[in-house]
Amino acid sequence: MSNRLMLLDTASLYFRAYYGVPDTIRRADGTPVNAVRGLLDMIARLTTDYDATHLVACWDDDWRPQWRVDLIPTYKSHRVADVVAGSPDVEVVPDALEAQIPMIRRMLELSGIAVVGAADHEADDVVGTYASHAELPVDVVTGDRDLFQVVDDARQVRVIYTARGMKNLEVVTDAVVVGKYRVLPEQYADYATLRGDASDGLPGVAGIGDKTAASLLGEYGTLDWLLAAAADAGSGLSTPVRSKLAAAADYLTVAPAVVKLVRDLKLPTLEEAGAQLHPVSGEPRAELERLATEWNLGGSVRRLLEALDQRH
Repeated sequence: MSNRLMLLDTASLYFRAYYGVPDTIRRADGTPVNAVRGLLDMIARLTTDYDATHLVACWDDDWRPQWRVDLIPTYKSHRVADVVAGSPDVEVVPDALEAQIPMIRRMLELSGIAVVGAADHEADDVVGTYASHAELPVDVVTGDRDLFQVVDDARQVRVIYTARGMKNLEVVTDAVVVGKYRVLPEQYADYATLRGDASDGLPGVAGIGDKTAASLLGEYGTLDWLLAAAADAGSGLSTPVRSKLAAAADYLTVAPAVVKLVRDLKLPTLEEAGAQLHPVSGEPRAELERLATEWNLGGSVRRLLEALDQRH
């Protein structure tokens, strides 16, 4: 088996597991375990189906970094549950899912699966850094379109897109991004900046939608070149588009830094993080099997252990 790295947008997956598996599945004390079960089954299937030899569960150490909010105050604002002065914002997370996150961390730890986050940054930035510098082929597993910007056929970086569910996974390559949006993956962040993204609280440029954003980037290549054309009275850019860009000048000054992934975080190497998958043995395996019963995790732990047993 040739080496292949899989990067999980972990929160995206455990939210999907929570909403995709009935929350009537509970352990003896009444705590739901649907997200734990679902995530473990996802990992077992994904690592097997896509021949992953290395795996990093990328973590949101800060799901809404203050530096991004300072640039665009509406960034993810609709997902804020509570604001405490001097403390990170609290995200809207169902109580029944919140209770399962420590269990998820414990299962990953016992399974020998690397979990990596970065202070003041989102899991997306961790993904962006590893995907941009890995010497292995990379599969990024996410339901978040923002990560399409890392797709790179030349470097064998793909996205395994989960938005349509685990039964309808989509392997996103350069051609898929172009087919969906009429822009290249390296243009995707500029495209998202122009058209906006309500799911992230990004207003975009008023009057510029998907088709216009794609057309402009098709003609000018990058947002910087588009703005240069807007500043050049002799360019062929239409007056209506110039006006729209001028009206959004303040937004366009800061938005690229918010939308583009950070790709140069100082993270542990794959070796330092313990990213290589391997069979679980000894006390960790015994503890996983014990918790599988105590936490009513059904066959999910067995399926994960079987998947990891293939990695040797």
